[in-house]
Amino acid sequence: MDISAVSIALDIMKQNGLKYTKKREEILDYLSKENRYLSAKELQIHLKKDFPGISFDTIYRNLNDFERLELLEKIELDGEMRYRISCRSNHHHHHFICNLCGKTREIDYCPMEEIYQQLGQVEVEGHRFEIFGKCESCIS
Repeated sequence: MDISAVSIALDIMKQNGLKYTKKREEILDYLSKENRYLSAKELQIHLKKDFPGISFDTIYRNLNDFERLELLEKIELDGEMRYRISCRSNHHHHHFICNLCGKTREIDYCPMEEIYQQLGQVEVEGHRFEIFGKCESCIS
């Protein structure tokens, strides 16, 4: 996600009644730059540099608001909730997610056609497909 995508996320936030704050912008910007799943603790460590008194309550409240607006995706990795900026790409895709560092990589393949063949007459209202493992950096 680039700077303009952070601006779009901030606009969506404002359109839905959330005020602009520097903390909110910094959360979105950091998630965008890191492009991986981050824990609230990792966010707090980063944010404490500019906002020494920032609490977990503030971080979680913002993460929940962003998730509600579909600006973030969350997943449980290693027993901990982690968050990443939502993909705003124009094509359908899925992700490989590193269990150790949370880095993600897009997978331009969807197994749903094969799954539909196995399911028969059902109405799928959505799906999520991820592959978990260790990235190249974490293997070495």
